[in-house]
Amino acid sequence: MRISIWPDAGQPYGEILEAARHAADTGWDGVWIADHFMPNAGSADSAHPVLECGSLVAALGAVVPRVRIGTLVYGNTYRHPAVLANMAATVDQISGGRFTLGVGAGWQVNEHEQYGIELPPVKQRIDRFVEALQVLHGLLRQPETTVKGDYYQLTDAVCEPKPVQDPMPILIGAKGERRMLRIVAEYADMWNTWGKPDLIAHKSAVLDRYCSDLGRDPRDIERTAQALVVVNGPLPENSPAPVIGGSPQRLAEAIAEYRAIGLDELIVPDWRLGKGAERLAAMDTILTLVHA
Repeated sequence: MRISIWPDAGQPYGEILEAARHAADTGWDGVWIADHFMPNAGSADSAHPVLECGSLVAALGAVVPRVRIGTLVYGNTYRHPAVLANMAATVDQISGGRFTLGVGAGWQVNEHEQYGIELPPVKQRIDRFVEALQVLHGLLRQPETTVKGDYYQLTDAVCEPKPVQDPMPILIGAKGERRMLRIVAEYADMWNTWGKPDLIAHKSAVLDRYCSDLGRDPRDIERTAQALVVVNGPLPENSPAPVIGGSPQRLAEAIAEYRAIGLDELIVPDWRLGKGAERLAAMDTILTLVHA
């Protein structure tokens, strides 16, 4: 099972770079960056600055060696897929073939409201996302692409140069079992969602069934997941996100459970690992537990 770090984009670039370089130097497998322009409404500090995802992954791809770099995940509502394909291919060129393109349908209300970007109803948003995936697959994997959809229209469109990887993996962030996991089964090379091992195992089984319906080998789709991590300390009460750990022993048990359900990659947000030397020490402890 791979282990990757997810630095919060709401911190100075130097701190993001420190975590990414430490990951590369010590044996972590990847670095992921979220695509948002501000914290979600209701966050403790909803006004703090957030760095832009596309710029960050390009910068990290240029200066951080070895590890994979990925987006978790680009929001389709504010990223036109044709432009995004060109961005992704460029980052893959910059990184020497180490980029993973993570995409999702889009969801965060306050950034759409503040920036005046439409956030369609869920059905329309997902329909639009399916067309976007057709655009991305075509531009990144075919010489020319024509799409005549309700939301995107491309005619003999090109995206050159292509990614170094053939194919460059496309990850879909999805939790909905009625439509989104079926879309993952049809279009994704990798799947991601938040959750503890029992939830991930359940949703992974749903994804397997969709793969069977579509005649696709479920082993072709890598499974990735994340939860907040506390290395040594009390777990937060009433956390809206899943939390694992509290002590190295309990964290080791959770890691073992993820491994037992066949998770391919555990992604660790750095939000509860502390700052500076404390965060780097926590990363070292996590890595030791993963490799124990």
